[in-house]
Amino acid sequence: MAVVREFTLPDLGEGLTEATIVHWLVEVGEVVAIDQPVVEVETAKAMVEVPCPYGGVVTARFGEEGAEVPVGEPLVTVAVGAVPDDLAEAAPTTEPSSGTGTQGAGPEAGAAAAPPASTTAPGSSAEGAADSGSGNVLVGYGTGAAAVRRRRIRPGGASPLGGAQRAPGGAAKGPAAAAAADHAPGGSGEVHAEAAPVVPAGAAGTTGANGIVGAGAEEAGSRTVPVISPLVRRMARENGLDLREVTGSGRDGLILRTDVECAIRERRERELPGAAPLPGRAVTPAAPLPGAARPAGAAAGAGVLPDEERIPLKGMVGAAAEKFSRSRREIPEATCWVDADATELLAARRAMNVPGAPKVSLLALLARICTAALARFPQLNATVDTKAQEIVRLPAVHLGFAAQTERGLVVPVVRDAHARTVEELSVEIARLTETARAGGLSLAELTHGTFTLNNYGVFGVDGSTPIINHPEAAMLGVGRIAAKPWVHEGELAVRQVVQLSLTFDHRVCDGGTAGGFLRFVADCVEQPALLLRTL
Repeated sequence: MAVVREFTLPDLGEGLTEATIVHWLVEVGEVVAIDQPVVEVETAKAMVEVPCPYGGVVTARFGEEGAEVPVGEPLVTVAVGAVPDDLAEAAPTTEPSSGTGTQGAGPEAGAAAAPPASTTAPGSSAEGAADSGSGNVLVGYGTGAAAVRRRRIRPGGASPLGGAQRAPGGAAKGPAAAAAADHAPGGSGEVHAEAAPVVPAGAAGTTGANGIVGAGAEEAGSRTVPVISPLVRRMARENGLDLREVTGSGRDGLILRTDVECAIRERRERELPGAAPLPGRAVTPAAPLPGAARPAGAAAGAGVLPDEERIPLKGMVGAAAEKFSRSRREIPEATCWVDADATELLAARRAMNVPGAPKVSLLALLARICTAALARFPQLNATVDTKAQEIVRLPAVHLGFAAQTERGLVVPVVRDAHARTVEELSVEIARLTETARAGGLSLAELTHGTFTLNNYGVFGVDGSTPIINHPEAAMLGVGRIAAKPWVHEGELAVRQVVQLSLTFDHRVCDGGTAGGFLRFVADCVEQPALLLRTL
């Protein structure tokens, strides 16, 4: 007998709380293997293929392409074990399922795929399902099965077996999700202590669209807090906030992250010595209300162009916008720049790229110059711990470089760049660039950089004052290399000139250190033989 497992969006690391569905890789009714990718999602960091830790038949999908799914919300349900005959013979008869999680077959197939918990054979089914688990390839999904926890069925309120299941943040779950909750291993679909309590039919209140029991639960003796996101609960717990005192602005009173942030901010304002509520203070809703007012310009009668385009700041674009804004808010940056004669550097590169040898890129040469400069001026390979009020100097150079892709600007990171040769840097930069353009960079390849190299000269511009890649302390910008008149050995000549700029965090060093770093980089560009001292 098959056991239906619910696979939820796992923790993708780096504090990410949601992801956007880009492309479904499986259809309802399709047989999947353990650890087979089932969906491609876009996070604030990268594109990721998410493998499912269960093998069996896909009975439902949750969310359309383009939908945003919070961590912990269901992605698919999989019938694990013996494939039901009805489901095996039934081909998908509908379009790819939407956020309602419509079953691919009829109610009979749904009944076969999702037997009630009370009819599940002890031992064989549960053990077989546990044996079909994955090798722990995702955060929060282990290989061992947790103790099976059974859930009482609420009398008088059982929904049909073929009922709709809850989409992320949407309607209540049907039997497939219920069966998955009864049998899933820890971290997947088991019933948590914070779930809505089961109440008798007579005392039961209304159940909202988010599956939260309402007033009836309070009358039964406790109030259920309507929270879905684990991040919201963690924020409240870490700040000592009682969620029962927070009014949610989401659907059916769902408490959102913005509600918790507002409650924490208001409590801090009340706790300030001598603080008093501001007279006539308006309360800003945590989420936009239906029919919300247009922007100020439109409200003032300025008019809205009929062909205006509004692009939501989500995914990688939204993450980049937030990082740029945070950098400008927190970092007191300053910029210095200098022109340098790059003629000798280009000649050195031509000499290196002899026939039959691996090609060395200009960016790799500049990266090697950066690592040599950071060895002399370690103050710039640092970050600022604002909580501890400390400057943290980092022992290794993880060099990021800006790369423009179809999905936006990304900064791949070369690990331990200080320990690599020019040839090794060239190979790694080429690999990361190709992977970035294909959208296949992992989170590890996009995070934890310590210094960034920005070659904006590829856009045909001479100079820039780049925004520091928070939480780093500096960024070196390189403009285009162009033929310009230059005084060389006392005579006017046409040379290949480049403008270099250094934007740095003034908290980690003064102008003398930043100027010394930039001057060393310029000297190495003009006289590459100086790098021999660092070998």
